[in-house]
Amino acid sequence: MGTGSSKADVNSTPVEKITDHEKSITCMALSEDESLLVTGSDDGTARMWSSKTSSTECLGIFRGHTDYITCITVYDTYVLTGGADATIRKWDMTTCECLDVYGGHDSRIFRLLCNGNWIFSSSYDRTCRAWRFDTSDLDDDEDPCIRVFRGHEKAVLPLVYIPGVELTGIGYSPDDINPSDLLLTGSADGTARSWSVETGGCLKIFKGHRGPISCMATDIDGEVLFTASMDKTVRSWDIASGRCLKTFEGHENGIISMFVGKTMLYTGSADGTAKSWVIDFGECTRTYKGHQHSVTCVQVCGGILFTASGDMSVRAFDAKAGSLRKTYVGHEAGVMSLAYVGGYIFSGGSDGVLMKWDAQGLVENETKPALSSDKQAQKEKQNLRMAQLEAQLDDYVDLNRSFGSKALMRNLHNAKSGTAWA
Repeated sequence: MGTGSSKADVNSTPVEKITDHEKSITCMALSEDESLLVTGSDDGTARMWSSKTSSTECLGIFRGHTDYITCITVYDTYVLTGGADATIRKWDMTTCECLDVYGGHDSRIFRLLCNGNWIFSSSYDRTCRAWRFDTSDLDDDEDPCIRVFRGHEKAVLPLVYIPGVELTGIGYSPDDINPSDLLLTGSADGTARSWSVETGGCLKIFKGHRGPISCMATDIDGEVLFTASMDKTVRSWDIASGRCLKTFEGHENGIISMFVGKTMLYTGSADGTAKSWVIDFGECTRTYKGHQHSVTCVQVCGGILFTASGDMSVRAFDAKAGSLRKTYVGHEAGVMSLAYVGGYIFSGGSDGVLMKWDAQGLVENETKPALSSDKQAQKEKQNLRMAQLEAQLDDYVDLNRSFGSKALMRNLHNAKSGTAWA
């Protein structure tokens, strides 16, 4: 069994070191085409960055939360942020304008999902909520919250949404709630639950863990649920019946990050290691060692396992062989978020720094999955709406070339449009 303990090159010189955030970077999310990266911070702001340009530029700042940002998701040309102020905010990427504030939770938001019609949020107030994404036809006093999912005894943490079979026919609108839509929630009470989005009723309770469920995912068919827990185990479940299929045991401390592929799943633990597992058998095939603190993020791209840790480093392992390929060192506090984009790694740290690292040559034969018809339609819509943003980026480049000074360019743009740019 591979240990991943072999020596590898140490990179202590990032391509870029960006210090715009004033406090810890707590989360990040990519746009669907990976051209934009959004980071959230303890400073109460989210920032949007160009992630595929030679120089990573801050394209906008989202200000409005009264406490730190806890989670981010990106849908189409909108950014959704959840905060410790118990609110959710929807932002327009092209203007950085806050379009909606969703209030109703009694405690900080943990996770957000969006499918274009509905926003799903989990909270430490022990509930999950579903909200209307488009509120343009609501009266000022009309509540955008359409469902409150109650039943968990402690904080609701990870979320998974499984769309039902597509419905067509007379009288059916795509904006209607599909009766077969499912929402899955994991909780600090050690259970997971499946819910009918249509009725808000609990369908199944997945019991077995002896600690909080920290992260969840499903297989590609949406039939098997994987739950990772602070009880040191991962469990797989048949979603339809609620039956536990397998228990993945081997970590010596709680599991706090997970990535699920077609045949393998990967976990990161507070024991300082990452592991790979065969989904069908529940067998651990590799243990990736070297970190001196919790493994906060795991991500697999083209045969490379990227890990981030509280020990202030990022590591790149050969996922199959288990060997360590590269170590990235430069943060002055734990790394809490990670994203891989076209040969580069972005890491966000508790030091408030966004680092860009060179990972070119590590990921081989990188391919993108084909889009389904609905995803393709969504993509075409996104491309149309991105035209405005691209025009703004062209203005940005022209101004930067003309004046040279970022400060002068920023003042000119702010005076012209009122948009918060960095």
